[in-house]
Amino acid sequence: MRDNDSPHSPARQDGAGHKRRRRPLYKAIAAASALILGGGAVVIAGQVASAGQDPARPAPVTATIDCPDVGERLREVPDQARGEVDRELAGLDTQIAEAYQRLAAGRAPADTLLGELKDRRDASIGRVSEAIGRTAARPDGLAELSACAMREAPAAEEETAGLGAGGGAPKGGPARSDFVRIGSVKPNVRRPAPKSGASKGSFAVECGRNEERHLNPDNVIVAPGVSNGAHHMHDYVGNRTTDAFSTNNSLAASGTTCTNGDLSTYYWPVLRLRDGKAEQDAGAPGGGQDANVGTILRPKQVTIEFKGSPVSRVTAMPRFLRIITGDAKAFTNGPANANASWSCTGFENRQLKDKYPICPKGTDVVRTFSFQSCWDGKNTDSANHRTHVAFAGRDGSCPAGFKAVPQLVQRIVYATPPGARFAVDSFPEQLHKPVTDHGDFINVMPDELMARAVRCVNGGRACR
Repeated sequence: MRDNDSPHSPARQDGAGHKRRRRPLYKAIAAASALILGGGAVVIAGQVASAGQDPARPAPVTATIDCPDVGERLREVPDQARGEVDRELAGLDTQIAEAYQRLAAGRAPADTLLGELKDRRDASIGRVSEAIGRTAARPDGLAELSACAMREAPAAEEETAGLGAGGGAPKGGPARSDFVRIGSVKPNVRRPAPKSGASKGSFAVECGRNEERHLNPDNVIVAPGVSNGAHHMHDYVGNRTTDAFSTNNSLAASGTTCTNGDLSTYYWPVLRLRDGKAEQDAGAPGGGQDANVGTILRPKQVTIEFKGSPVSRVTAMPRFLRIITGDAKAFTNGPANANASWSCTGFENRQLKDKYPICPKGTDVVRTFSFQSCWDGKNTDSANHRTHVAFAGRDGSCPAGFKAVPQLVQRIVYATPPGARFAVDSFPEQLHKPVTDHGDFINVMPDELMARAVRCVNGGRACR
């Protein structure tokens, strides 16, 4: 927590010199939840049959802060306003993170906290509208996005108990109900059969496993120029210098960890063991200050591959195309943009979107990101970082007005101790839910390398 103000901080003294002990996190949030949700006491959740939870021990319900995603609603932002708008949107994320931390620490009544948060959001959203309005029509409906609410969530205090050894149960998620044994999941992977004219090749890029420990809590796509714009730590491979302040020119001038000269940047939230141990970022933004704690796991394997379309040839991606897959705020936004998949080696015909897998002994945890493979043919980015690209339909075809490009598929494997508790880094209020997992990509391949990838994919060859 910020300013070392956590439930594990030493007992503090009030103005009279009396010691006052901080309540455990789940009690503080549960009390706020009961207040906001109209209950007279802590609400008890229904029984959750996952991860071997004892049905006689239902999980107490707590709360998190649920705010409308302003950035997701933006469709047009003039280039002249882009920098100011990005900074204001990053400021909105910071406001939510700070409000959640106050809620978790019991430092403010919930109704007071939500009122203050609304006032701050009102001002920031007003500045977004003003910045856009200087050179274009002001967006409609933004003012109504300032109010936030409490959202129920299973408490994290004891729900992961029994999943593995380690320190006390971590605060702020995940919950026991976020885990499921992969053997209990039915095979669910379906792929469209290739049709005449399909591009059946592939192009693999070897960029290592982030042996250089390139880590930061920035997000140059969503929050350029803002330190700790993600409020969670990212793993990077490929481009060696990517951070919040990177530009197209700096990325193009950088070195790379990729063996074929690919200067692209590939990044995703780190995965941590929830083992109670202090990482090097235990007191830093994006780490402990944003409720991301525990040992950062280095991937055992990272596979980066570009694949074809089951219905057509593919065209080259433009240089500096930006793609985000998944949604870092899917717990509060809903799963419409969630896209990361979780599984275990040997069970990858069974994929999970909103659960972490409990893998059998001798198998490893696998995260897979299958990126959008349709491009609008014009833009390298869009105001909400989504509408310039799209997913292919169930039959593999792109929406009208979009063209197929090589599909980036990332597969990240982790060797975790049997039964270990782990969680993806997240915004604090997203409670480390697996549904919030996401991947980010900026194409900085030299044009000739991209052309070679397209030739391989369209030619039906497997290239490296």
